[in-house]
Order: sequence, then C-alpha cells, then structure tokens
Amino acid sequence: MPIKIPDALPARATLEAEGVIVMAETQAARQDIRPLRIGLLNLMPDKPKTEIQFARLLGATPLQVELSLVQLASYTPRNTPPEHLAAFYRTWDEVRHERFDGFIVTGAPVETLPFEQVDYWDELTRIFDWTQSHVHSSLNICWAAQAALHHFHGVGKHILAAKRWGVFSHRLAAPASPYLRGMSDEVDVPVSRWTEVRAEELPEGAGLNVLLESDESGLCLVEDAQHRGLHMFNHLEYDATTLADEFVRDRARDPATPQPLNYFPDGDAGRPPANRWRSHAHLLFANWINEIYRTTPYDLNDIGGSNSGRRI
Repeated sequence: MPIKIPDALPARATLEAEGVIVMAETQAARQDIRPLRIGLLNLMPDKPKTEIQFARLLGATPLQVELSLVQLASYTPRNTPPEHLAAFYRTWDEVRHERFDGFIVTGAPVETLPFEQVDYWDELTRIFDWTQSHVHSSLNICWAAQAALHHFHGVGKHILAAKRWGVFSHRLAAPASPYLRGMSDEVDVPVSRWTEVRAEELPEGAGLNVLLESDESGLCLVEDAQHRGLHMFNHLEYDATTLADEFVRDRARDPATPQPLNYFPDGDAGRPPANRWRSHAHLLFANWINEIYRTTPYDLNDIGGSNSGRRI
C-alpha cells in the first residue's frame, strides 16, 4: 500500500521517481480502510531531505500510512523556509489532542549540549510524556533516542574523544525480536555521533532490551517495552551519500577532518559509496509498522489505554 502525504510536498516527486507508491489525499479518502497514522517530529536542519528519507521507508510497507509532519512550538528552525513549514507542518500544540499509531522523533544537532540546556528541552519532555497517552509506538532516532532514555530512565550520555562515524557492522543481540525479523546475522549501519550511551549503564529491570550492538560503535537499537518505544542511536534512514555530504561540510570547516570509516570504496573519497544498509532499513521499518498494525487498537481513541491488540 502507498504512503499518504500532502499533495504539494516537494518530497512527492523524489519518492515517485524512486518507485515509491504515493497516494493523493483525494484518493486515500475513497478507500474504506483506516490508515496507520504516523507522526514525524522533524528536528533535523534539512527538513525536506529528512522527510524524503523517512517517507521512503514508511511508503515501502504493505499498509496505507498517513504521515503527519510535526514541528516544535517553542523553537523556530533557521534552515527551512518559513513557507515550507507553514504549508506542511503543524506544531505539537496543534496535534497534541490527536492520537497516532506511531510517532518518530528525529535526531538533532545538539548532542554535545547537556540535555537540560537544549532550548526546547521542556517541550520535548512534554512530548515524550504525551506519547505515553496518545501514541501506540514510538521510534526515537540518534540524539532523540539518547534524550528519551535520559528522560524516562535517567541514563546519561558520554562525549567521545572524536566523532564516531562511518558504516559499522552490528550483531543481532536479540535474534528472536520481531523488530529484527528477516535481518542478517551482521547488519551494516551508518553511524554519525559525537556522544554515546553505554550498555552497562542501562538500568536493570527497566524493560530495556538491546537489539543491535557493535564492538566498534556500541549500542545501536534498544527496545523500551515499558514505554512502547524503540531507541535507534544510528541512521539506517541515511541516503548513500549522506555521510559524504557530512564529510564535505566538515572538511570545509576543518581540513584535518578524517574520513568516515568503512564507507568510501578503498578509502577513496573520490569514488561514490555504496548503500550497504538499505535492505535492513526497509526491514526495520516494515517490522515496526507490522508490530504496530498487529497490536494497535482499531479505534484511535483507545490508543494509549488498555484496549489494545485489535487488528485494523
């Protein structure tokens, strides 16, 4: 089934060119089914690129997905045209009375700051709390994953001596997890972080289950059953060239910036990198959507309550 996004969203043309089935709002209204409602709180500077990355993965699943783009009310982005935000985004204040089957919170370029010093920390913590009553399943990415663990479990983060970035092999720490269904024993995942959360500091008895981890890059994916969430510290949603774009940007600031590890063919930055994680990105999102579909209430008003398990 296709993904439903606003008819005029610029991401539509890119997705259609890639073969992703995109449904017009008028067409979706004629289908006698309830689509899964997925919210995307987009904290990334390049919002249109992030929209494409997540819509691509959500649109490849076999169910109809209605994507709602959400922004913070307490922070005004500087890198996205105001007219784009006005046309396609609603603030959390505008959607806080709605319910969602799934809700994604992206990373943000604030990871070296203490959590409480981030300008929008108070609003974000209210959003995390709101997901417990208005969202069936959450997916937090990179810094947002660290932030959610800190908010819900008091887990700290550690600043690394150097940026950890590249494509690293990860092993399945819980092969029986439904979120890892169909994945290979080793999973290549793009990593781009200045900080880390350490496995040994996850509190015991808190319902936290490590799903993917790496000897080189540490934790990758943690299930938070108590809060109906997944915390992904890395970036399966990245395009093949995302790390290359970051490398060009960072090297312009500091010519001594090292290359991302295990990324460019034979270490040659002049050669285009291959996307070695695309299939696992699709698997993770398909598994997440499948688990939502399998357990979310049919009646949206029941989301966040005890009446769950009815399939759409």
